[in-house]
This record gives sequence, structure tokens and C-alpha cells, in this order.
Amino acid sequence: PAPSSALGRQPAAVGSMVAARRRRQRQKRLWGVPVLLVVYVGYVGLGAGVLQALERPAEARAAQHLLRQRWELLANHTCLRGPALQRLIEGIVQAYKSGITLQGNTTSLGRWDFSGSFFFSISAITTIGYGNLSPSTAAGRIFCILFALFGIPLNLVLLNEIGQLMLLGVQHCAHRLEEKIASLLIKTSALVTGLLLFLLLPPLLLSDKEGWSYEEGFYYSFITLSTIGFGDYVIGMNPDRNYPGWYKNVISLWILFGMAWLTLVIKLCINFLESSSDFCQCNKSTVEELMDGNRNSTMGLHDVEILPNLPPQYMKQTLTSICNTSCCPLLYMQSSCRP
Repeated sequence: PAPSSALGRQPAAVGSMVAARRRRQRQKRLWGVPVLLVVYVGYVGLGAGVLQALERPAEARAAQHLLRQRWELLANHTCLRGPALQRLIEGIVQAYKSGITLQGNTTSLGRWDFSGSFFFSISAITTIGYGNLSPSTAAGRIFCILFALFGIPLNLVLLNEIGQLMLLGVQHCAHRLEEKIASLLIKTSALVTGLLLFLLLPPLLLSDKEGWSYEEGFYYSFITLSTIGFGDYVIGMNPDRNYPGWYKNVISLWILFGMAWLTLVIKLCINFLESSSDFCQCNKSTVEELMDGNRNSTMGLHDVEILPNLPPQYMKQTLTSICNTSCCPLLYMQSSCRP
């Protein structure tokens, strides 16, 4: 056939192969979602069983200890009635939830000063939600709704930009080194540096300021940065300790950048899992085969021959289409498939 007719048929043939691949991917997702759902439910069930075995005995012991203390108090103070004691306990619990604690004959305030309010704002828009502090007035609750409504998207955009900036920095250092081993060392160093700055070193500061053990500080760091936020460990809550003014502000910045780093790590893990499941099949060898005019079997183009004289604009459009539909975003960013 004439070269012009071959050139006219070539993009259409490749486009049909891409469309067929998209259909196969949609079919994989149809059965892939139920399988992932079964794995997800099984994983959650496994966690529930392990936690029940580990924590239920401690819960029962704590309940027995509380009841024993209550009955001892009533037995030693016969003038104190059970209902009055119950109301006192409920009042103490409610005051603690509002950020007020007893210190002898006085009470401690400070959770709603500027640094405390700034820390609460960070925990709100990052969706950590410790649960130890919340607005008690109707106006405060309404403002909190509006504040979070616009703050959560802003926080997600900022975290994404910070994470992409971190990723670009790592890629820039890695691309300057041609050897694969050196590139791997750069990426490993970046991962270890983030691990030190956001997970391994902060527990030392928390141990000094909060009196926690290193294990408790590490637990708080991960639970906070992953936005789980149980609320069992929260900074600045001990009324017997004096906290410097910069403490909560530094922790707020640590949360912001630490969340961006941990989100990037989780994203890399997701991309790795997707590539391991044969979802990503676009690589440098595929591009070289297409450019050389060889028959390509990796992308499913068994019967299509790319002519060496295919115009550059067609080749660029074809490779971009294949990469966008076949590759994970991270591998697409790092491969030579980029236009």
C-alpha cells in the first residue's frame, strides 16, 4: 500500500487497540472491586479480633477498679450519697471536655487562648479531630462548620502541593544521577530523612514536654499524621506542666508538613501495589519498540506495525494516549512516555 494510506490507518489501528485495552481494564475493575471488598472486610475483621483479644481484658479490669473505688469512697464517707457522687463525676467529666481542670481550689484555663485555638483549627481542617476539645456555644459550632467547609479543601490542595514539591525535589536529585543504584540511594535517603524528621525525632520532643515515653510519642506521631486522631494522647493537656508559647505552633507546622510527607509515602505505596498487579505496563522498552517500528506485544498491539516514517505528531499523540490509559501517574511522570 501507499505510504499515505498506511499513515492514515496507523493512528486509527493504535487507537482501536487503546480502546480495547480500556475495555479490558473496565472488566478487570468489575471483578476487582468485589475481591478488594472481601479483602478489606477480612482485614478489618482480623484487626477487630486482635484488638478485642488485647484490649477487652484491660477494659474489664479498669471497670472493676472504678467500681471498687466508688464503693470504697461511699463506704468511707457515709454522708455522701450515690446520686450526688454521680452528679459530681459527670460534672468533672463535662468540665474536662470543655478544657477545664481542677488545680486545688482553682481551675486551669488556656485551651482557648490563641495558640490553643490555632492548634484546634489545624486539627479541624486536617480532619484529625482528637475529640478532646470542641466548641460549646452555638455560634462556635456554626462557625466551625463554615470554617471546615472551606478549610478542608484548602488543606487538601496545600498538602498535595507540598507533597508534589517533595516528589519533584527527589526526582530532580535522582534524574541528575544516571546510575540506577545512585538514584535508588537518593530516594531511600529522602524516605529516611522524612522518617527521622516526622516520626522518629518528634517523640523525643514530646517526651521532654509531655512526660510521655518514646513509644507513646511515636504512637501519637503516627496517629496524628495519619489523621486517625483517637484523642487518647493530645499535646498541652497536662495541667501540671508549663508549656512554652512556641510549642503548639511548632507542633502545628510539624502536623502540616508531616501529613504531606506521609500522604506522599502512602501514595507511593498505592502506586507500587498497582504496578505490581500488572496494572502499569508502560515502560521505556515499550517506547523504544514503538519508535523502532517493531511489533509490540506488551501493550497488546500484536498485529500492528509502527512504521519508522510515522509523522512525529502522530507518534507523540499515540504514545501519550497509551501512557495515560495504561500507566500509574508516578511511573508516567518518570518514564520517557511523557510528551
